[in-house]
Amino acid sequence: MISRIFLGAALALLVLICGPVTYLYLGTKTSKVAEAPSKPTAATPRAQALSLPGTLYIAQSGAIYSLAAGRFHQLTPEAGWTMPSLSPDGTSIIAVKQMPFYSDVYVLNRFGTVVRKVTSNAAPPRLKYDPGFNHWSFYPRVSADGKTLWMAYDKPKFGYDVVLSIWAMPFTGTVAQGKLWTNAADYTGGDVQPVPVNGGIIYTKYDYGPNLKLDGRLWFTNRAYSAGKALTSPAEDCRNPSVSPDGTQIAMICTYEKQASYLTIASWNGSTLGPRKTIISNQMVAQPTWAPDGSGIAYLAPGVPAGPFQLWWLPRAAYAPTPTPVPTPTPGGPHNGPLPTPTALPVVVVKPVQVTTNNGFDAVSPLAWRG
Repeated sequence: MISRIFLGAALALLVLICGPVTYLYLGTKTSKVAEAPSKPTAATPRAQALSLPGTLYIAQSGAIYSLAAGRFHQLTPEAGWTMPSLSPDGTSIIAVKQMPFYSDVYVLNRFGTVVRKVTSNAAPPRLKYDPGFNHWSFYPRVSADGKTLWMAYDKPKFGYDVVLSIWAMPFTGTVAQGKLWTNAADYTGGDVQPVPVNGGIIYTKYDYGPNLKLDGRLWFTNRAYSAGKALTSPAEDCRNPSVSPDGTQIAMICTYEKQASYLTIASWNGSTLGPRKTIISNQMVAQPTWAPDGSGIAYLAPGVPAGPFQLWWLPRAAYAPTPTPVPTPTPGGPHNGPLPTPTALPVVVVKPVQVTTNNGFDAVSPLAWRG
């Protein structure tokens, strides 16, 4: 029995790494320096040098922090808290509390106090160390109308085959009222990172592509049990979908099956993606998130090679520059003959801004942002 338990634990961990913990492998690339990253509330210099719009929620070392007006505030203890998202009105934080053998979804108020426990995924006490009887919930998101909670959930589950699928349940109800929406492939990590959009959901589906590599694809479906359709190809290997405030663009991470992590943007018309535009290709980018006012994109990336993940800000002008007016010569000026050919003004290159310098944020955890 004991050997069965440890074998099950190893298999469960292996499968979990394949999909939901998308950036876990990046942890092997972080710095081995002796000094641990500082807590955001104690970091020096602090983030006051750049005041982002609204309030940003971010996870580090099992705690959730808010960043507003250039200052961090710790909302929860360091107790496995991760993956914050927000209710449509911004008054509630929906987050995951991760334990060694299971994880649960909770509703917190905006100060980090627990309001309600949504799932109860721990096995009965006599079976608590057997992963086959525990369950996992990740990436909770609430629909725009506030009625539906979406999440990645490992039911149905057969023994130690931990495969996450997308579930929907009433936000004010119980998981017993939930409904399975997607059918994930075994031994892939499954379907994760659901993002509700008009007419359905976009999510990341992990599966083996034509070359038998495990790839991520953005996927769209508009009804339960529907096969849906792929929005990206296996060769692009994309994940972490984030929809712009106006619903017309999607930011994502694409690796193109390389040891890379590119910030990519594409237009979205409600059913298909437009041409891809690579915005950042020289950083290991994670968790792109649009500012609620559309003024830019925040994301996580190491501040130095092989360093821990820091918070970065990409102003809108970096990926959607304002057209530069071409000066028009004035007729009758001091010249003879035809008017001179106008010369366009030089293009101003806008670069990402590093907001923090000595933190180590959770690259697996999405950011949440309200205006």
